[in-house]
Amino acid sequence: MSPPHALWVSTGLSTRGGVAACVRTLLDTPLRETWSVEHVATHRNGSTPVKILAFAQGLMRFAAALTRRPVVVHIHMSANGSFVRKAVLAWLTYTVRIPVVLHVHGGDFLIFHERVARPVQRLIEATLSRASTVIALGGQWAERLQTIAPGAAVVVVPNAVRPDEAVTQEADGESVHVVFIGDIIEAKGVFTLLEAWVGVGLNKSRCRLTLAGTGELARAQARAAELGIEANTTFLGWVNPTEIPALLRGAHVLALPSQFEGQPMVVLEAMAKGLCVVASDVGGIPDLIDSECGVLVSADDVESLSAALKRVIEDGQTRAALGAAALARVRREFDVDVVWRRIDEIYRSVVSRVDRPRARGWRSRRSLPEPVRPAGQSEPGRGEGQAVGRRHRQSTRGEPMCGHRL
Repeated sequence: MSPPHALWVSTGLSTRGGVAACVRTLLDTPLRETWSVEHVATHRNGSTPVKILAFAQGLMRFAAALTRRPVVVHIHMSANGSFVRKAVLAWLTYTVRIPVVLHVHGGDFLIFHERVARPVQRLIEATLSRASTVIALGGQWAERLQTIAPGAAVVVVPNAVRPDEAVTQEADGESVHVVFIGDIIEAKGVFTLLEAWVGVGLNKSRCRLTLAGTGELARAQARAAELGIEANTTFLGWVNPTEIPALLRGAHVLALPSQFEGQPMVVLEAMAKGLCVVASDVGGIPDLIDSECGVLVSADDVESLSAALKRVIEDGQTRAALGAAALARVRREFDVDVVWRRIDEIYRSVVSRVDRPRARGWRSRRSLPEPVRPAGQSEPGRGEGQAVGRRHRQSTRGEPMCGHRL
């Protein structure tokens, strides 16, 4: 009797960005062994020819994997080219009648839907509606996806991270390290951050800013020189994902003033280490931090961002309290040991809904894997995992998303 297995599709595990980080985190859980997960990459960083070749190779691997009849195909998708690539794979899977879970990442997916031509909008709606389950990262996001595709089965599963030891927050008067990790582009709020750094106006020995990422690096460096902040501003360029944890462990504050976001993994990774997070109130960020565990500001608001940074740099007690609360929230709501069980539940539900007459013979040869029983839990595979989805669904019913504004 061959064991059931799940087929996962995403960008390459070594590529930049939150999708790869999310997939790496989830693959490092019992979910991988329980469902014998096979991963296929259909994208990698590089030039257009490199990306085309990566998709062609991934498509061939994906087609071969479908012949092995996975019990579920889990597709991690975002907007623009990612949607096009993953829609091809989704519809290939629909034709062979294998359940599909679409995991929607990327804060620009809803903007993408609004901007494309009506025929493409219909394709997006049909692709989401045909899936067995669509995973949204937060409650507000789920509502919007449901608006795009009213017939879609949308559930909420947040991004996840493994809690770490808290960093040591320096006392008042000691040097504070602020980091930004992401693409060096306008949409990530980098140039707003540089202007806000001028307004912090503290002694250069008291604080330093480090920006890690690629993009408009030369423009950002030139702007820092124009603003006169190059003495305590460092641009690292591209940083290997394996080096990000060390960079965060050497910091005290994460700044992410993006114009739009999904549910950024870097925010969760910073929270998991007890950093104080100062971020814009866009996309899924308010699903991660509130006034008790971080500081939210409006996107493109230089004065508010500057005031927020100055406050947490000068007030070590507040910075430490926000960081400790952020870590506590990760342990309570975003621990990967909670979230992977929620995905396990989704797989079991999806597979159990497979059309019986068509699947009866196949299912008789492939029994479901035995659920992993959490310690102290009487019913396997339930409990905490369900609470993740339930908590975020409640947040869509008119309850305000709280966040500290300056």
